[in-house]
Formats: sequence, C-alpha cells, structure tokens
Amino acid sequence: RVHSGGTTAMGDADEDGVVIPGEFVRFGAIGNATRSALEEGMAKGNIHIAGGQVGDRFDLSDASAQTRERQEELLKELESRRRQRSVAVTTDDGEVRTQLRQLREPITKFGEGPGDRRDRLRQILAKMDSVDGGALAVPADAGVFAESEVVDKKELFYTEGSDELTKCRTEMALYSLPRAKDRLRRQREVRESFINETDPDGRFGECEKLNRYAQRASRMEMEASIVGDERPLCDVRFSRKDNGGVVLSASWTGILKLWRVGGGEGCAKVLAVRASEDRITGVDLHPNASANWFEGNEGGNDGSDANADTGSSSSVFFASASADGTAGLWSASGSVLRTLKGHVGRLGKVCFYPDGRFLATTGFDKTWRLWDVESGVELLCQEGHSRAVYDLSFHGDGSLAVSVGLEAHGRVWDLRTGRNVLNLKGHAAPILACDVSPNGAHCATAGADNTVKVWDLRNTKGCLYTVPAHTKSVTSVRYEPSCGGFFVTASHDGDAKIWSGVDFSLRRILRGHENRVSAVDVSHGGNSCVTVGHDRTMKLWKVRESSRGEGAMEV
Repeated sequence: RVHSGGTTAMGDADEDGVVIPGEFVRFGAIGNATRSALEEGMAKGNIHIAGGQVGDRFDLSDASAQTRERQEELLKELESRRRQRSVAVTTDDGEVRTQLRQLREPITKFGEGPGDRRDRLRQILAKMDSVDGGALAVPADAGVFAESEVVDKKELFYTEGSDELTKCRTEMALYSLPRAKDRLRRQREVRESFINETDPDGRFGECEKLNRYAQRASRMEMEASIVGDERPLCDVRFSRKDNGGVVLSASWTGILKLWRVGGGEGCAKVLAVRASEDRITGVDLHPNASANWFEGNEGGNDGSDANADTGSSSSVFFASASADGTAGLWSASGSVLRTLKGHVGRLGKVCFYPDGRFLATTGFDKTWRLWDVESGVELLCQEGHSRAVYDLSFHGDGSLAVSVGLEAHGRVWDLRTGRNVLNLKGHAAPILACDVSPNGAHCATAGADNTVKVWDLRNTKGCLYTVPAHTKSVTSVRYEPSCGGFFVTASHDGDAKIWSGVDFSLRRILRGHENRVSAVDVSHGGNSCVTVGHDRTMKLWKVRESSRGEGAMEV
C-alpha cells in the first residue's frame, strides 16, 4: 500500500507475496531526518549503496558460482573445437609423428591409432593457437581469391610422355586422317545418290536406307541356345572380318571359349582355355580374327590371314581382362602371348584399336591404359575420371576414344593429342557400356539408370536423345558395325532389345534368357546377334528371311 507521503506499509506483501517486516519504506531522496540512521546502517554493514565508501561486491552463492564456472568451461570447449576445426592437419601418419616430436610431445600413446594421433596433434595446435590469441601463422605466399575467380579459372597441364607414346600418337594421326576423309566421301556419295526433286539434299533417302537395316533386324529370331559354362557368362564378341564366323565368350570361372558359327554345325566349340583364376571382366577379338585362323596346323593360327595388315602382332587372336588386375593377349591356339600388368585393382572391359596394333584396358584405379600389342609395353596411363572406369570404345576412324565409368558421365579423348575434348554428362547413375556408331557422329552410352543416351560427337550442347530402354540397369549396347542402322541393348531385366539408329524407336525384343543379360554383340551386316547372361547360356539370334525374297542386304 503506497501512502501519499511516498511510503509503503512494511507489513504488506510485495508482488511476489513476500511480507516485508517493519513499518514503512520511504521512496525518493533521503532527507536530513534519516541521514543519521542511514549512516548508522552503512557503518554496521546492513546497507550498501553504489558510490559509497564500501567498495566490496556481493559474493555469489555456491550454486550460482558453480553454474558460472560450467558456463565458462563450455565456452572454452566450444572455442577449442572451433579452433580445432580451423586447424589443418596432414593425413600422413609419418608427418604427424614428426610434428609431435618437434613439439616435444609423445609421438604415440598406448592404444593410439593414426586417427587418434592426428586428433591429438590437432588439439595441441589448437591449444597453442588459443594461447597465442589468434590464428596460426599464414604462409607468405598464401593469397585470398574471389570465389568467381577460383571457379572460372581453368588450367591446362601436360604430363610428359615417352618416345613410344609420341610415335603411337603420330601413327594414330596418320591412320585416322585418311580414314576420316574416306568415310566422309562415302557418306557424301550415298547422300548425293538419293537427291531428287522431293529430296533435294538426299537426307530422306539416306535415312530410309538405314531404316531398312532396322526393319530387317526386327525379324531376328533365336537360332541356338547353348550352355556356355558352369557360372554366369559375362562378355561376348563376334569376329568382324568374316561377318561373325567366330564367337568369343567369357565367364566368371575365368574360362574363355571360342565358337565357330555356321558351316552346317550351328555353333560348335573350337577352344576352351582358362585365362585367370579370378573372374573375367571383359574380352575382345582382334580386328583381323576370323574362322580361317583355325585352318591348318592343329587348329592354330598360321598368320597368313593378317600378316599384311598387322605384321608380327597378327599372332594375337583375342584379349582378356580379369578381376586380378591383369590383361592377357592370346593366340588362336589358346597360348598366352603376353600378360599386361599395370593397373591397381580389378579391370573393366578391353578394346582393340581399329587396326589391331594397340589395346585399351579400363580399370577400377580410375584410369584407362593403352598398350602396344606387339611388345606389351604400356604406352599411356590416362587419368581424368573420379571413379572406376568401366568401358571404352574407339571411334571407327581411330581418332577418338570414349571412356565411361561409375562417376555417371563419360569422356571423349582425342588420341592424337591426348586432350579431353568432350564430356558426356546426363546419366543419373553409373555408366556401364558405350559404343561409337560407324557413321562417326553418334555415340551411345548405357547406364544403371535404365536408359541409353545417344550423343552427337560434333555437338557440345548435351545429349541428342534419351531412350528409356529397360526396367533395370542396361549392361551393354552395340551398334551394327557396317553402317549403324540399329543398335542392340542388354539389361538385367532379362531382355535384349533392338532400336532404330535413325529415330531410336523399338524394333524388336529378344526374349529368351531366364536371368540377367550380361552382354550383347552384333555381326557385321546385322544378320546375327549374340547374347550371354547369368543363366549361363549363350543365345544366337539370326534374321529370318521373309517369304518375299528380301534376302541378305548388300553391305
């Protein structure tokens, strides 16, 4: 209760319900009447006022003091963690030990691992930083750059190559330039042959010709089904020189098998060889391999079929890659000629250069490598991928190579200069296969996102067309080798499908495997197709000739 005289009754309860003993509390300036009483209370220590003679501060209670100490400790710990995060510590355990020794700290403690030792060094450096009262010393050559400057800055660097690589690139240039000129001349002649009043540039007629290949492929049916091994088959290849007279298959048992197609025998096994104690990951037949190599002495290669083209390297009939990190070059009789070692970890696919003088291998060490077939010397170790490289395909002219891997995009390399000329970005999951069209302009990539993307190598603006090909991962894609009128895909959904190379429409579903389809290949001319899968079978598909007598198309 407040009285008019500026006092409140001392017996009343305050706003917290606490009763204040005494008579009155006076508000306002202290007059002369109460000055003596005030001084007496201050002298006894019952009254403390600011600016008075008594300079002592009130002591906190024990509970308040403990709370304040905990708060200070937490603040120190937070500051210590902040400093630790800002301290850069090497990941090399040897350097960590050296720094600890220089700081006169134990280089290791009982039960301490490399990670614990690195954390201890970080704590010591952060503590030293806090004692110094600031950040650690910054090197004199360190600078601060604008973010835009860092992002936009592109650096072109070169790695010194060997004399053998220089010779290899020169040979590739001399080989590819005439072939590119000849290819463009043939395409120009074909287009000019279709020019008329309704088709002034001949493009419509050229597309119609390519569509006839896809139309014939739509009549493809199963010719044979063979149990290829005891474990899943992982890769398969047709021979190119004799339009698919030989088939090479590989399995997880490490066994490679050569099959002879046609000749009234259907598909007959010619050779079986154990190439590795581990799984085979990829195979390829030499560009000059054919069924004629089996004629003569004990089914071996007499070399007469390819000496004019490849010289002493003609004895190589096929190549293999395995999960043990090695690749092998083999003769037609099944003897290993050279073992290629250099990759760290398992390999992916292998691919012969168009003239057969070089071999490319892909690996899970994020590199692909180029080898001399004749000598077995590693010519190139190409880095650039951030994850495992899974497959590679050469341009038909021999000028470019397309590599794809588990980072979900591919890279196009100019083999004559070594430069990465194009990045294929668009897949949402790892890319498992690629192939370059014989027209020299298109490339197809197949990924674990269930799609096939077609790219125009002349255009850097992105994907040309996306084919929603399958319901599961697409494991293989192969163009028809003569003109690229169609391409075939294989998938973990158990199907292989034929797609037009012109409008990318679905033309045929090859259904017959009971499990995942691992790989597919197409013979030169498009009359045959072969697939292998996890059901351990190899299936041969052939075009069923129509009753109207269309027959085989001239290539």
